[in-house]
Amino acid sequence: QVQLVESGGELVQAGGSLRLSCAASGGIFSNYAMGWFRQTPGKEREFVAAIGWSGASTHYADSVKGRFTISRDNAKNTVYLQMISLKAEDTALYYCAAKYSRNVYYTGKTELEYDYWGQGTQVTVSS
Repeated sequence: QVQLVESGGELVQAGGSLRLSCAASGGIFSNYAMGWFRQTPGKEREFVAAIGWSGASTHYADSVKGRFTISRDNAKNTVYLQMISLKAEDTALYYCAAKYSRNVYYTGKTELEYDYWGQGTQVTVSS
């Protein structure tokens, strides 16, 4: 059983930056591809970014491409989401998720692919 704990969310002005972290425990972190998703009230959870177990493969939603960067540190069992040039529409509850996969190219892009989820961290961007 993998436990995921997100942190780093806060209130920030439009144009600002934040770095979210997701600390994993209870499993071998390098066995898992990791993803970030976000959700706003009344809407479905949407894909933001994903990274393969080695960090060599990444994938981004079009809405964040060029502004967000996903990375991971397998020695620290942590995945990060660096966000710059934040917009009001980035306001959401951000979740990290883990999917067991040793395929170096695998980056899950849909909610149903992931096995474990954190509780989320709130990002609010004021305009």
